[in-house]
Amino acid sequence: MFTRKQKHLLLKFFSMFSVVRGYNILVIVIAQYLASIYILAHDKSLREVVLDINLFMLVLASASTIAAGYIINNFYDSEKDLINRPEKSKLDKLVSQNTKLSFYFVLNFFAVVLASYVSFRAVIFFSIYIFGIWFYSHKLKKLPFIGNLTSAILTITPFFAIFIYYKNFETVIFVHAMFLFLIISMRELTKDLENIKGDLAQDYHTIPIVYGEKVSKVMLTTLILLTLIPTYLLLYFFDVGRMNYFFYLSTLLLAVFVVLLWKSKTKTHYLILHNILKLIIVAGVFSIALIDISVVLNRI
Repeated sequence: MFTRKQKHLLLKFFSMFSVVRGYNILVIVIAQYLASIYILAHDKSLREVVLDINLFMLVLASASTIAAGYIINNFYDSEKDLINRPEKSKLDKLVSQNTKLSFYFVLNFFAVVLASYVSFRAVIFFSIYIFGIWFYSHKLKKLPFIGNLTSAILTITPFFAIFIYYKNFETVIFVHAMFLFLIISMRELTKDLENIKGDLAQDYHTIPIVYGEKVSKVMLTTLILLTLIPTYLLLYFFDVGRMNYFFYLSTLLLAVFVVLLWKSKTKTHYLILHNILKLIIVAGVFSIALIDISVVLNRI
């Protein structure tokens, strides 16, 4: 049995894990490695990619920066989250704001130190990334369009670190990036619809608040139609192996999404839509391995 002090420490651990969204970071780490193995460094041996210390440092620096980003985002959104996510806020508040800020600075410093192992350019890259996350959380997040666009760019930025490291400029990479960017943009707009109540109370000028739910739904429908472009290109102009099943499934889920979207009126409805998009993103990460199942066996 745990003592009272041990239980308290365990709760604080889970509170911090909730703040930094450890599950999201784990998915991003897996995504970076899978993207490196199957897309960005497909001409290298599996051992060479997996045991690449520079890649490991870049992935770890990305994870550290993202964790710090979630902390500063939680810090600025604490009042809004009391309205939008009351249960999560109770757990998050088990760790004081001062402790969160201390972790924020330590994680960012750790990220820069890790980046310095790779190169000075990596230090500059992550320094700009850290500043970008802070500026988004502090200012840009409250602005329509700019906030959504910045959030989507910051979400895919860790993959650019790997992209620049391997210097792979194949067209298929940009098409994959386009697909991911559009899905993430949809997720951000759906989150805005989901969080209207808290955003309105905290004077956030998001797209649903400034232009209304109907305009937001039209924009989401347009983004879904745009998503069909990279999907078509990846299915018929590039060799994605058995990952084609993922793109067929994602198209089906997006069709379901748009039907439900125009029937949605409550926070619960938008939460369901948000979860559909999260499912597409997570499924997309693991389906990268379907590009060529034999590649792992052949490249060991």
